[in-house]
Amino acid sequence: MVGRKRKDPLWAKLLLVFGALLLVISGGGLIGGKLLLDHYSDQITHEGGLGQAAAEGNTIDGPINLLLVGIDERVDNAEMGVRADSIIIAHVPASHDAVYLTSIPRDTKVRIPAHPKTRYDGGTDKINAAFQGGFQNGGGRKGGLELLAETVSGLAGGLKFNGAAIVNFDGFKGLVDAMGGVHMCVDERVISIHTGWNTKTGKEGPPYNFANDLPTTLRPNMRPQIYEVGCYDMEAWEALDYVRQRDKLANNDGDYGRQRHQQQFIKAMVKKATSAGVITNPIKVTEMLNKMGDAVSFYNNNIPLTDWIFTLKGLNADQMVTLKVNNGDFHSETVGGKSYEVLDDTAKELLAAIVRDEVGPFVAAHPEMVNNNADQAATAPGATPTKSPTVKASTR
Repeated sequence: MVGRKRKDPLWAKLLLVFGALLLVISGGGLIGGKLLLDHYSDQITHEGGLGQAAAEGNTIDGPINLLLVGIDERVDNAEMGVRADSIIIAHVPASHDAVYLTSIPRDTKVRIPAHPKTRYDGGTDKINAAFQGGFQNGGGRKGGLELLAETVSGLAGGLKFNGAAIVNFDGFKGLVDAMGGVHMCVDERVISIHTGWNTKTGKEGPPYNFANDLPTTLRPNMRPQIYEVGCYDMEAWEALDYVRQRDKLANNDGDYGRQRHQQQFIKAMVKKATSAGVITNPIKVTEMLNKMGDAVSFYNNNIPLTDWIFTLKGLNADQMVTLKVNNGDFHSETVGGKSYEVLDDTAKELLAAIVRDEVGPFVAAHPEMVNNNADQAATAPGATPTKSPTVKASTR
């Protein structure tokens, strides 16, 4: 397929393990690794960003909590501001033998604390508004991340973060391109509201008309990009377009479906990055490392990047467990004409288990909260059509 370019940043996800493995393995030895580390650390790491939600101390020997954030900057709509499009808590237990990924619905009703530095008074709102509150009036990305971290910390009963990351769409697209795409399994039919082609001219463009930021009718002569159930080798633009969708999913699971697909994308990224054809190719590794600074802004909480790398280097995609809050079902509440998502009791218990570093036992007692692997869902009875892994999701 023909590659494509988007201007609007969108969460596509960071996995620290991915960058850590690249840095360590591509170093070829302690000296080479140190030189690479010094070079790329300056491009990736930033100070601050966690505010009162920062974990104390300068060690990650115990349990590790990371806040992973994707933002929608709305560069063409200043009035919309900058909001957190996706929010994930990545928890690594003290044993450092697993990674649990928990997505927080962006419409979750929360109490956002005041942020005097940006003259934000605080109040009850959707959790994705916290980033905007800290971003405004000169706060920038660091201020937005700080207020979001403090808001998630309050939601999770005082959870502290050892680090955080912001990822942008344009930079991440280059990173996936450098890897040569990813292998993704589509677990429900998805129609793209952002990508389509004119059936007469072949030109690309948005396939739907919009009203109140929602897709309505197809535009004349436009055919939308469709992702059918099955497993495919996707180019960067396909994978990122797929995990962006929430409006026209076959299961009508909206943000919960999108969260699941984004979590699956993380695992696909790690699996591809650590595959023999990529990690042993010095040209590919160098190209990917050069793209890391464009894709990832990592707030390391004053912990040296070397500590992060050597602590997390043993983790791989098979040790990642993706979790769904509210069992993937909508729990909506309307207040003052605004619709919110609220977390059920089991979701709150999961957050409490993260704070106590007891996620493993909690998941064992609640297996229904684990998202099925996409390859299992895509090849389950009745999940047709299933195509060859080497076939694209669709053709122009």
